[in-house]
Amino acid sequence: MHLSTAHLIFRGLLACAVIVASSFPAAAAQLQPFKDELFSYGNVLETADGGDYRVVDYQEMRDINGRDQVPERRAKRAYVSLGVKSEQVNETIDAAGRSLDVTRVGRGQGAAFSVIFIHGRGGDRRLGANDWSFGGNFNRLKNLAVENGGVYYVPSVRSFDDRGVADIAGLIAYAQRQSPGRPVVLACASMGSFICWGMTRNPQAVAALKGVMIMGGPTDPTFRSSAAYKAKLPLFFSHGSADSVYAAADQVALYRSLKASGYPSRFVLFQTGSHGTPVRMTDWRDALNWIGLD
Repeated sequence: MHLSTAHLIFRGLLACAVIVASSFPAAAAQLQPFKDELFSYGNVLETADGGDYRVVDYQEMRDINGRDQVPERRAKRAYVSLGVKSEQVNETIDAAGRSLDVTRVGRGQGAAFSVIFIHGRGGDRRLGANDWSFGGNFNRLKNLAVENGGVYYVPSVRSFDDRGVADIAGLIAYAQRQSPGRPVVLACASMGSFICWGMTRNPQAVAALKGVMIMGGPTDPTFRSSAAYKAKLPLFFSHGSADSVYAAADQVALYRSLKASGYPSRFVLFQTGSHGTPVRMTDWRDALNWIGLD
C-alpha cells in the first residue's frame, strides 16, 4: 500500500517534532539529591500543619564555625563542588527595554525550570553566585539546577522600588522566552523580598511563576489583595527566630493566616537564627520540591 504525499509530510513533521522535543530536558517534578547529607535540615524541634510548619534547630558553633573553613567567608571544601563553574556566565539581558546584569548558571535555552534569586540591600549578582559564602548553599543550588537540566539566574538589582520590580518582571518574561512553558521560581532574601511582594501584584508575572520564596524578609499586610493570592501561588517562608531586622513573629502571623484559609504555604523557622540564617540554612532541594517543578 502506498502512503499519500500528505501522510508522508505529516510523518516527517512528527519525526522532526520528536527530535526537537528530545533535545530539551523534561521538567523535573522532583530534584534529584545533591549533597543532601550536608544540606538537609538536621534536628527538627517542632512540626505542625502536616509538616508545612517546622522549627529547625540552629547552632552557630555547629552551623557556621563547624561548616566553614573561615567563618562566614569560606565554606569547607566538602560543601562545594566547583565543576559547575563551567556552566556559569555573566551576561547583560534586555529586561523589558532596560539592560540588566545577570549571572546565569545552566542552560541558556530549553531549561527544565528556572530559579531566580534576588539579593538584599548592598548586594549584587556576585552574592548569589558566590560558591564559598553562606556555607556553600548557593553552590549547592547551582549544582541542583545544572544536574537537573535547569537554569539559575542572579540579577544585580538596582533598586527595591517599582523600577526594580519592573526589571525583575522583565527577567521573568525573558526566562519564559528562553524556556517556554517551563516553571519559574522567584526567591528573595532580606530587603529583596520587596521585589517578590511587588511581583505578587503583577498578574503577568504571577501567571509565569510556579512559586515564591521569602527568606528572612519583611511581611506584606496587603498580600491578600494581590494577584498571587487570587491565583493561590505557592509561598515558601524561611526565617531566623532571632532576626533583629525583620521580626519572625510578623511573618509567622502571615503564614498562619494564610494556612487557616487553605492557602498553599510552608514555613521553616530556624530556632535562634539571625537575619542571614535563611540564606545559609534553607534546604533548596526541599523547598523547590515542595513548590513543584513539573
